[in-house]
Amino acid sequence: MELFQKKDNSKSIRRRISSFIFVLVLMLIAFSLGLYISGTDNEQDADQPSLLSSIMRTSGSLDRDKITDNKKNIDLELYWDLWDTLKEEYVDKGGVNDNDLFYGSLKGMAESLDDPYTIFMDPEDSQEFEEGLSGTFQGIGCEVGMRDDILTVIAPLDGSPAEKAGLMPGDKIMAVDGEPTINMNIDEAVKKIRGEKGTIVKLTIYRESADETKEIEITRDEIYIKSLHYELRDDDIFLIEINSFNEDTLELFNQAAFEIGKADPDGIILDLRSNPGGFLDTSVEIASEWIEEGVVVKEIFSSGKTDEYKARGNATLKAYPTVVLVNGGSASASEIVAGALQDHDLAEIVGEKTFGKGSVQVWKGFPDGSSVKITTAKWLTPSGTSINDEGITPDQEVEYRLEDFEAGIDPQFDKALEILKNN
Repeated sequence: MELFQKKDNSKSIRRRISSFIFVLVLMLIAFSLGLYISGTDNEQDADQPSLLSSIMRTSGSLDRDKITDNKKNIDLELYWDLWDTLKEEYVDKGGVNDNDLFYGSLKGMAESLDDPYTIFMDPEDSQEFEEGLSGTFQGIGCEVGMRDDILTVIAPLDGSPAEKAGLMPGDKIMAVDGEPTINMNIDEAVKKIRGEKGTIVKLTIYRESADETKEIEITRDEIYIKSLHYELRDDDIFLIEINSFNEDTLELFNQAAFEIGKADPDGIILDLRSNPGGFLDTSVEIASEWIEEGVVVKEIFSSGKTDEYKARGNATLKAYPTVVLVNGGSASASEIVAGALQDHDLAEIVGEKTFGKGSVQVWKGFPDGSSVKITTAKWLTPSGTSINDEGITPDQEVEYRLEDFEAGIDPQFDKALEILKNN
């Protein structure tokens, strides 16, 4: 799951119908200008000229001073030549839709950056994305990412159909319903894996630990994600399990912190295993419940400019011995929290090396309901470790093997209890 921030476009969006402005919109996806002109109705006859077409047709060539590529002009005539050719010569001419062509070209523009986390989403995809953040959607309940250009399971969500079917972090998804995933981006994969409640998706996965490829059938369901669970155990250890950093996480965490203050436990286990990430601000707020002052995470841009996100000065949990559990499914915001507590020497990190997803995406919504996620920066821990390149290495590495799972034992959790009881 991408670590991202929502960006308010309200002041930058202008509905100006001019050919030159629209050319910039087409070529930049409104990255810097934030401009958008709405398209036509989805049911429009493909043979009728769209508003987009009538506006853009007048654009001609781009100004050399505005946009250059190897010091050559970009001539939009090639774009329109292809547009016309597809509409006139495609075998299923009646199936060619202006909006599909237009949105498809924007998706292709984002994909040309060769970054699996920079994605343009049409209104339908954008709605599904926002539903996932709100904690409710239909599918199998599994986060995926790219590792070595292979579609890989980051984490099945707790109690999800994916977890019940036996999908595990690190599983490589080789095919979806028999369709190979090679050259399939994350956006395409998620659309194919998600689906209506009660339908079945068949995943062909390769599991390195078992050195085997097998098919797993998963029945999709309504997925509701309560992002955090907490409890005071009988042994006076307070457990906080965070499944993702969603819209409800901070409120639930504040409730947990309040209960910790009342119970005054002997220690805290913060379980971030198989947590694919989420909101940046939430991760900073949570880390600040241990870190009183100093840097939580650093943000570095392509220009070399670095911003620092500092602790909010709460530190209500600083006095409690803490163990953080991580694994290969801990990514993004999870890695920020684990890395910050490790660097400030406020927690012992136990488990397996994290996923290594340390880039941030800015989310921008457009008036028609479409949106774009853009990778804008990478994250470093307070000591300067690149999360994206290295991940977080635990202080004590403990494997959680398939046979442990099948036997119902959890050596990582047992190690956390051992550390706190010997503290």
